[in-house]
Amino acid sequence: MKSEHQVPVVGLALGSGSARGWSHIGIILELEEMGIRPQVVAGTSVGALVGGVYVAGQLREFADWVRKLSVRDVVGLMDFTFSGGFVKGERLFGFFNEQHANPNIEDLAQRFVSVATEMKSGREIWITRGPVWAAARASCAIPGLFTPVKHNERWMLDGGLVNPVPVSACRALGADVVIAVNLNTQLIGSHMSAASRLEAQREAGEEERRDEKNRSFWHKVVTYLQSSSGDTPSFFDAVASSVNIMQDRLTRSRMAGDPPEVTLQPRLEDFALMDFHRADEAINEGRRLVRAHEAEIRAWTGVAAGGAAAAAPAAGASPPA
Repeated sequence: MKSEHQVPVVGLALGSGSARGWSHIGIILELEEMGIRPQVVAGTSVGALVGGVYVAGQLREFADWVRKLSVRDVVGLMDFTFSGGFVKGERLFGFFNEQHANPNIEDLAQRFVSVATEMKSGREIWITRGPVWAAARASCAIPGLFTPVKHNERWMLDGGLVNPVPVSACRALGADVVIAVNLNTQLIGSHMSAASRLEAQREAGEEERRDEKNRSFWHKVVTYLQSSSGDTPSFFDAVASSVNIMQDRLTRSRMAGDPPEVTLQPRLEDFALMDFHRADEAINEGRRLVRAHEAEIRAWTGVAAGGAAAAAPAAGASPPA
């Protein structure tokens, strides 16, 4: 049992949520600036991606890159297919592997776990060894969007199918206090954002005007799949709504049984599944959210302003108001 003044082991549970996951970047950067460096990081889906970048020591460079992404850049990183999903992800993760170091998880200073779902059995799989990028990719396979990936001879699906906000994984790796980031609140009924539709239409129009004959086939496909007719939802609308409903219900159930000490819920209701080009908005929201909860976070983690240790609430106590 920890003494009253001993600083607890802090865990960070980074949840699934596709493009909304860029808010994880702002949350981590703001925590670091507050002097709070989680010793345990657990990630699901995009949370595994951002968490992997973080524990590999490359988050600031990664943040600079995603802030520059346009709709055209995002489409350019997608290797489209109709086999097992809409995007293979090999081009995207291959790019990450080329641009960033890929250390083994067991060699990292922080403890890290990527949560995936075994396709054959439906079991929740915790990946705590091997290359960071392979672990993150195994967790990023949103049904209908990203294809399954083979990891250690087993086919893996998105970790959000079984554990959208991996609080339990943080506990298992030794966290006394867990800061959880839940990206799946207030999203039921949300489809593709109006901002995303307008941007996609503008990009498509520019592309068409530049070179109609040589216009990318896949750009046409993306434009078609993200468009809707009247009240009829688009392909991406249907996928996004299905994922949102499933993850919202599962998140409520899992977090009720294993509540974190601090829950952060970014307000990104207008973000669509593939709004990866809107990183600035998401990162800024992550930073804002941490600042709004600063007193609560400092009380639980035992880190006072200026870096001095402070007494954390006793085990079982309620977070401070």
